[in-house]
Amino acid sequence: MDTAGNLKTSSIELDLDRPNIEDYLPSGSSIQEPRGKLRLVLLDGLSGSCSGVTCLIFHLLLRRQLVPLLMVLVLAIGWIIFLSSYIPVHFLLKGHDKLRKKIERCLVELICMFFVASWTGVVKYHGPRPSIRPKQVFVSNHTSMIDFIILEQMTAFAVIMQKHPGWVGLLQSTILESVGCIWFNRAEAKDREIVAKKLRDHVQEADNNPLLIFPEGTCVNNHYTVMFKKGAFELDSTVCPIAIKYNKIFVDAFWNSRKQSFTKHLLQLMTSWAVVCDVWYLEPQNLRPGETAIEFAERVRDIISVRAGLKKVPWDGYLKYSRPSPKHRERKQQSFAESVLRCLQEK
Repeated sequence: MDTAGNLKTSSIELDLDRPNIEDYLPSGSSIQEPRGKLRLVLLDGLSGSCSGVTCLIFHLLLRRQLVPLLMVLVLAIGWIIFLSSYIPVHFLLKGHDKLRKKIERCLVELICMFFVASWTGVVKYHGPRPSIRPKQVFVSNHTSMIDFIILEQMTAFAVIMQKHPGWVGLLQSTILESVGCIWFNRAEAKDREIVAKKLRDHVQEADNNPLLIFPEGTCVNNHYTVMFKKGAFELDSTVCPIAIKYNKIFVDAFWNSRKQSFTKHLLQLMTSWAVVCDVWYLEPQNLRPGETAIEFAERVRDIISVRAGLKKVPWDGYLKYSRPSPKHRERKQQSFAESVLRCLQEK
């Protein structure tokens, strides 16, 4: 009897811990019928000439055609408000850096809110909101570039990210640099040393925006987590894990950059019914005595994977971009084997 009771309790706890789409939707009492003469005229005209199923299909198709236009309008309004505020603040408050940075930080959060609204984003945040403190770095699993937007609408992070071409690159080199973002080119070996120094300098300043790193180094399909790069765990700073889990009930938020441009990815999200996800701000972690940066990274990856329900795999995210040399493969295999052996010896 005790065993059955425990199993039943565990089952209930697991069910309560899973994201439930009903939690995101309004209750039946709060849903109101849309009003408007146009809708009434359409329904009256259709009622005598089609069956209920046909009317439903027509209504859904009409909504599918109108939604993208509405979402584009929402985003356009957001950009108008943002640019009309950001440009004068950026140029007129040159001599008041502290005030200018504070306003720019709020405006970046605002435009990210409009982006999320344009996807009909429904995001649940769990845990305390990140604060600005020295010697701390936030790390998260990575599914799409929209991860940054979803996190940025709550806190103006300074993110480290691959430099992109086109309009995304323009935003990176102008607006996002105002919040302290750091860019790198994966093809440039010398960028690693430069970026590493920028990261160390950034986390030392108390007034800088919180640093956000996606240590997988690439977008993963939100079923797995690949190996974390150790750079974020060598900064002698407190590491604050963030877990992001998307619900695919309406759209798959994974961005495959090899098959789809980010513009097309955004349009896909804007024409979907909704982007639904959970974000967990997890307990900060520090390097333990005798623990290496690689072991620290794996421990944090464990925490994120368990919270988001993702499967850990021993893959290097950079394999997505290039084939490794035999020496690189041998070095990685040896490093992984030593890490596993060390963990087994500790147990």
